[in-house]
Amino acid sequence: MPPQSVLNLQNVDLDRVLFDRAEIERVNPQRGDMLHLDGVVHMGPEGIIGFKDVRDDEFWVPGHIPGRPLLPGVIMIEAAAQCASFFTRKQLGWQGFIGFGGVEGVKFRQPVSPGVRMILVLAKKWDRHRRVCCAAQGWVKGNLAFEGDIIGTVV
Repeated sequence: MPPQSVLNLQNVDLDRVLFDRAEIERVNPQRGDMLHLDGVVHMGPEGIIGFKDVRDDEFWVPGHIPGRPLLPGVIMIEAAAQCASFFTRKQLGWQGFIGFGGVEGVKFRQPVSPGVRMILVLAKKWDRHRRVCCAAQGWVKGNLAFEGDIIGTVV
């Protein structure tokens, strides 16, 4: 059985941007080379769907891997964490800086190269004691690229 999305994507227009990069910058602190969330196409109490456009001019391209650039897994996780942080502040209304609290069960399923849009799908699993956990997935061209749980905490 093929992998299933943690949120139902059937009624989501993945091309209709609800929150653009300017709005993301109003909510999240990352800037420059460390901003890895380019837009949000869906958000509700159950979770969030955003995207990262993987470009060929990103800082990691020349060195990871020369001649066959592959998006580092840590950047996939960072993009998901930024999506989770945006969700936590915008949807759940948390204040302050939401930092990394951990990752669990991460698996990388396929390589991701420049020139694609990675759809980030996150479903809220729980929140308590100033911590939140989202099941996170990265999808590229309908294929699951990575999955795992992202834990954020108020710093």
